[in-house]
Amino acid sequence: MSDIQQLEAQLGKMKSWQLTAFAAALTERMLPNFTLFSRLLEFGDAVQVRRILDGVWEHLSGGASMNFEVQLDHVEDNMPSLDEFDMYGAMPALDAVVALYSTLVCILESDPAEAANIADLSRECVATFIEVNEADPQLSDAELMRFIAAHDLMQDEDAFQEEVLERLQQQQQPNKVFIRELRELAGNQGVSNLGISDNE
Repeated sequence: MSDIQQLEAQLGKMKSWQLTAFAAALTERMLPNFTLFSRLLEFGDAVQVRRILDGVWEHLSGGASMNFEVQLDHVEDNMPSLDEFDMYGAMPALDAVVALYSTLVCILESDPAEAANIADLSRECVATFIEVNEADPQLSDAELMRFIAAHDLMQDEDAFQEEVLERLQQQQQPNKVFIRELRELAGNQGVSNLGISDNE
C-alpha cells in the first residue's frame, strides 16, 4: 500500500470536520508561497484568497459560514497558468491555490481522497523545490529520492502532517481553542512548507 493510500485509509475514518481541518492546515502552510508570488508578480488577489481560507477556519470554529460553492470560482480565478508564467515560483503558488480549492471540495463533499491529494500535493511541492534548488543534477534517481527524503524541509513536512493527523485523531469534536491552536501550528509564524515567508 502506498503512502497516499495509507493516508487515505486513515482519513477515511475521520469525520467531515476533521477532513476539512486537515485540508485547511496543509493549505495554510502552503499559502505564503502564493502570497509572495502574487505580490512580486502582481498576480491574482491574495487578499481574497486569504479571506476564503479565513472563512474555512471560521466555519470550523462554528462561526458564520460563507457560501463555499460560490467561492470555488473565486479560487479558480487565482490559479496562475504555468504557460503564462514560465518560472519555478508559479508552481508552488499554483499548488497553494489548488490546495485551497480541494479544501472547499472537502467541505462540500467530505471526500477523504481530496484531503489525501492535498497532503500529496504539499509533499510534491517540497520535493520539487528541493530538486530544483538544492539537488546535484548528477544524482541518480535513487540518490535523488534519498536526498529529498533526508532533507530538512521534507522531514519538517512529514513531521507536520503527522502532527496534524495525530491532533485530529485525538479530538472528537471541534472547539474554538483546538481550531485556533491547529491554525497557529499550520501558520508556522508565516513560514511556508518551503521555508518561504512573505513577511518582509
